[in-house]
Amino acid sequence: MIDSSFMTTLPDSWAINKRFIMLPLNRWNSDYERVFLGGLTCDSDDYYNSEQHINAIYLPRYNKENPLYIGFFHTGAYQDTVGGYGGLQHCLIPNPQQLVIDRDSKGNLTYRVFSGRQKADAMMKLLGYSQEESGTPPAENTEETIGLADR
Repeated sequence: MIDSSFMTTLPDSWAINKRFIMLPLNRWNSDYERVFLGGLTCDSDDYYNSEQHINAIYLPRYNKENPLYIGFFHTGAYQDTVGGYGGLQHCLIPNPQQLVIDRDSKGNLTYRVFSGRQKADAMMKLLGYSQEESGTPPAENTEETIGLADR
């Protein structure tokens, strides 16, 4: 299971069976196994590999102490158009953290957070609920980062 939804973050993967370049971002030297990727929604179409006998996906084995991060590349900016950037998505799955991966002038890979994960209070505000009405204090606006040192 991914910590998101393919219907939310990669709608073309389920709508028209589009396949994107998918790679692990860390744990490259781990043992690999064949996997089937599914999203968090209750929808039976929220999975990635529909041609399971043709295009097997291999990723590093599950390890609870060292989570795996995967990236989908060449997805196109229009993937956010279903609910809009920062909007509400299918089954109220929050938008994931988005990274920009680039090379500096010396050829080194650089990473920066383009946008953090969508927070529950931001989604509640879009639905018309304010924090004052709920009595909940506002959450701190902290930026999350992921560990990519193990690339």
